[in-house]
Amino acid sequence: MAKIEIQIEGMTCGHCAMSITKELSGLQGVGNVQVDHAAGKATVEVDGVSNDQLSEAVSEAGYKATGFATLNA
Repeated sequence: MAKIEIQIEGMTCGHCAMSITKELSGLQGVGNVQVDHAAGKATVEVDGVSNDQLSEAVSEAGYKATGFATLNA
């Protein structure tokens, strides 16, 4: 599994983080999800999931993914 860090715009509270966690966790191929609203980012473990799919899940929660970084491959 690869670990991806997603920069997310618009998170202001723990509820925001829970909404994003729920959407990302619902994707097939997504493992561990950690969302930090204070830092404005999420870290996810993925297997066969594209950045576009991750971005769409963040959008479904009502937020905007503004950047992606692979932490390990």
